[in-house]
Amino acid sequence: MAHEDSETDNHRRRDSETRHKRHKKKRSREHGSARPASGSEGTSQGTGQRLSMNALAQLNDFNTRGVTQEPPKERERKTRRDRSRKPEYKAVDVEYDAPRRSRRPSRDHGQSEGEYNAPRRERRRKEGYRDGEGGYESRGYESRGYESRDREDQRRRRRQRNAGTEDEGDILKGKGKKHRKKDRRVVSGAIVEEGRAIPAIRGGATSKHSSYDSYDSIEKEKASSRFEFKQYWGNRKKKRWIIAGIALVVLIIIIAVAVVVSKKNSSNNNSNKSSLSGVSEDSIPVAARGTYLDPFTWYETTDLNVTYTNETVGDLPIMGLFTDWDDSTAANDKVPAIEKSWGDYAKTPARGVNLGGWLSLEPFITPSLFNYDSKLKIIDEWTLCSHLGPKTAASTLEKHYATFVTEQTFKDIQAAGLDHVRIPYSYWAVQTYDDDPYVFRTSWRYLLRGIEWARKYGLRVNLDLHGLPGSQNGWNHSGRQGVVNWLNGTNGDLNSQRSLDVHDRLTKFFAQDRYKNIITFYGLANEPRMVSLSASAVISWTTQAYNLVRKNGVNANVVFGDGFMGLANWQGKLSGMDGLVLDVHQYVIFNNDQILYTHQKKVQYACNGWTEQTEQSMNTATGFGPTMFAEWSQADTDCTQYLTNVGWGNRWTGTYDSGNVSTQALTPLCPTKDSTCTCDGANADPSKYSSAYKQFLKMFAEAQMVSFEKGWGWWYWTWDTESAPQWSYKKGLAAGILPAKAYDKDFNCDSDVPDFSGLSETY
Repeated sequence: MAHEDSETDNHRRRDSETRHKRHKKKRSREHGSARPASGSEGTSQGTGQRLSMNALAQLNDFNTRGVTQEPPKERERKTRRDRSRKPEYKAVDVEYDAPRRSRRPSRDHGQSEGEYNAPRRERRRKEGYRDGEGGYESRGYESRGYESRDREDQRRRRRQRNAGTEDEGDILKGKGKKHRKKDRRVVSGAIVEEGRAIPAIRGGATSKHSSYDSYDSIEKEKASSRFEFKQYWGNRKKKRWIIAGIALVVLIIIIAVAVVVSKKNSSNNNSNKSSLSGVSEDSIPVAARGTYLDPFTWYETTDLNVTYTNETVGDLPIMGLFTDWDDSTAANDKVPAIEKSWGDYAKTPARGVNLGGWLSLEPFITPSLFNYDSKLKIIDEWTLCSHLGPKTAASTLEKHYATFVTEQTFKDIQAAGLDHVRIPYSYWAVQTYDDDPYVFRTSWRYLLRGIEWARKYGLRVNLDLHGLPGSQNGWNHSGRQGVVNWLNGTNGDLNSQRSLDVHDRLTKFFAQDRYKNIITFYGLANEPRMVSLSASAVISWTTQAYNLVRKNGVNANVVFGDGFMGLANWQGKLSGMDGLVLDVHQYVIFNNDQILYTHQKKVQYACNGWTEQTEQSMNTATGFGPTMFAEWSQADTDCTQYLTNVGWGNRWTGTYDSGNVSTQALTPLCPTKDSTCTCDGANADPSKYSSAYKQFLKMFAEAQMVSFEKGWGWWYWTWDTESAPQWSYKKGLAAGILPAKAYDKDFNCDSDVPDFSGLSETY
């Protein structure tokens, strides 16, 4: 019994020591030791069983990391917080076991505590190191077959970091905008922070141990995140500001350019708007605003009176005219001042130039106005205005009126030794009818100003009505190419009367005292095409028009065209009309026979042929009587673009397709009449002309001047062109193919038979 009692006492003592050790070990863990206690026998958890190699490796890893266990109170607080949450479980490859306490059997009587706990220790040995990261997992859900919320948070944070990287790429590519707007929960250490998953910011811990970071380190991380956030979005904002800045600069430049262009256009449109500086737009009656009488709509106001008036003379407005004028100027010392009588034109012939293509458009003079696709068939002023429409046509043509001829034009004409200027204009300067697309009366203001500029430089004016209602010749410079409906066809009589009405208003206006001296020639109809008209009808209309001019008080010479009828055929016709002058236009290039002439023969023809015709026409016994030559040129080919109408080709190279068998030329009509006929030489810049060609051109011009001065004088066609030097007096002067002064000539047809044998055909 003593021995049994001794054994019992020993057993009880060992149990007491075991409980004491277990209690001591438990208290040790609670006071901060995260390491499992190891007894002297090298066991773990108070068992005699040795740790496996995997467990030892995990334990070693745990020890080398030097993790500091969180304080018990903090751990308890965290545990309570975690339990208060609705846990988010994720199944792992461990079969679920019910909580141990609910199934653990009670301790048998006489069973030692070590024996009682042995199965539990074995189970814990198998389950306790499952995560492979070292150490026991305390109070987690892993022992129950589920991962803890912290580990799930860590996994979620890793996914967020990956997603953040992808979002960053998406943002850089302009994608993922919808994804970026979604809020995310970012766990940072022991404190859970709310944030946004944005590129370059990784929310939550960066390692397993960061869950034990101090509050200061967390705040630093947050500050760093805010800095990165600000830096990132700051950069984006910076880029946006840069882009916005560039856009603003571009916009400013565009506005500046627009302002400059606007000012330039305004300067062009209103080159002397200073004359409007003291004028109020309110002074313009409401009914007149926006019309041709409103100076605020004019392209320019240079040398125009902008004081509004609705006064008219002959039903034509005087708006734009100044009250005073001065006729004391002479063009040069060879001719009298405007206020003095010119005298006999048969003795002192006129030397003048046309302002062709200005107020009556002509395609070859200003081809830029007609450069359209041929399919549109823009061939004359009618089709041009129809294509542009009223508003654009008005602005386009007024700009042309204001820029093609300026005051400098008249100054240069005077400097060239000329004393007369012929101004072609059309009936729409006065009136438009029915469906006329022409720009109404804008050219009227420029015509009146042109006359005043001519007056300023002592140049007398030949007024030429170049386009009549219905078209008197069917050519593009009459306004409408095609059928001749003036005095012809269904509306022949109507257009006849309309033409007389136009002259009635014009002559009433130009009968004013201010025009009695300066307008020395008044034209009735430019180039009536009498091969398409009744000669008797033309003569009858001319008689009516002449009587109307005289009745209304115009004392200028009245001009009518020869109608291409042949000078000899006018003998005895329209006789007894004082001051009536026959107008002849001489060209060799519009005749299929004469264009073939060599350079030598053209000069000979100008000297002999045209001199003979002039003298014949000037003699009433053989011709009409007073004869003038209001058109001629130096051109020896018809190569100039659009000269023979838009798209018709030319005779020189055999491409002239007029549609009329009697006039077309489908084989070359240059002197060689073969494939060597080319327009390259004639259309070249005058600076590239050979000396021989320049000699011919000057001789040809002077020969014509000499011949036409046998009559009442001449007017060269025309003063300027955009690109045709042989038709431009201005360009001819610059090239040296015209005399520096119109009254000084080196060549004289009256000398002994001139020698033309050395005249070369070289261009």
